[in-house]
Amino acid sequence: MSQSRTRWAVLLVLLLAFTTLMPVAQEEDTVFRVAAVAPSATTDLAFSQSMYDALVLVQEELGEENFEFVFQEGTFVVDDAAVALREWASSGEYDLIIGHGSQYGSIIQEIAPEFPEVSFAWGTDQNTFGLDNVFAYTAAAEEGGFINGALAGLITESGIIGVVGPIEVGDAKAYIDGFVAGAASTNPDATVNVVYIQSFGDVPLATEAAQTHIANGADILTGTAQMVVGPIAVALENDVLWFGTQSSQADIAGEVGVAFQIYHWEVVLYDIIDQIDAGVMGGTAYTLTLENGGLTVDFGDLVLP
Repeated sequence: MSQSRTRWAVLLVLLLAFTTLMPVAQEEDTVFRVAAVAPSATTDLAFSQSMYDALVLVQEELGEENFEFVFQEGTFVVDDAAVALREWASSGEYDLIIGHGSQYGSIIQEIAPEFPEVSFAWGTDQNTFGLDNVFAYTAAAEEGGFINGALAGLITESGIIGVVGPIEVGDAKAYIDGFVAGAASTNPDATVNVVYIQSFGDVPLATEAAQTHIANGADILTGTAQMVVGPIAVALENDVLWFGTQSSQADIAGEVGVAFQIYHWEVVLYDIIDQIDAGVMGGTAYTLTLENGGLTVDFGDLVLP
């Protein structure tokens, strides 16, 4: 073999060896992953379902190949939620971890500083605790509440309206305050009786409160939180009109369902995803409003006179 051919043969062997030893480039993982914990069921027709529906919608829009999520429902006990949140953060598998419930705020405040490379979000509140990896979100529930209340004031025949509230905090209080103001704006003579049962999930107690409202002459009911399935059933049994919030309850309210304020958390989720993709881990507080499309009011099948 000539010297020239020998040289080329050696170069070819070296090239093949170098190529074999080079690390194979890994395909970049572009899937955005979310883990969320919520206090009640994904079918509660209220707070937890509003976030679950939003995550499903985002997944449908972006595609399952680009967006994945896990959702731990029914985690009312805060200590149980803390275990899940910490495990998700420790795994390093998730781009965003959500504590969907105001009761989770203290946990997020404690855990987030331990995992500065992980983004967290929680609501309903506007407090990011001054942390660069925490987003906060809430809803201006008084806006749709005012619309519901104004309509209720116009159509009540007895002039008595019953409200079943959970605990006097957050978007629940905002909705009820808005509803009361709306009713007063169209019917100053109407009486709006508000009862807070001091629980988000006590269906029997909420049912009892709704029955008491009707016994006192209410021909319209409204309420907020996952316990509203009880009052809705009472409204149906007594042919009393129902106004809802957080998620559409039209399917179970049937012919007594009038109007439903619906939370569209996807408005928040899309912006958070964009922020994280741009390298911004947190620090922003969001509010759903009628103007930004985060709140809508849908109407049931009831035909009003």
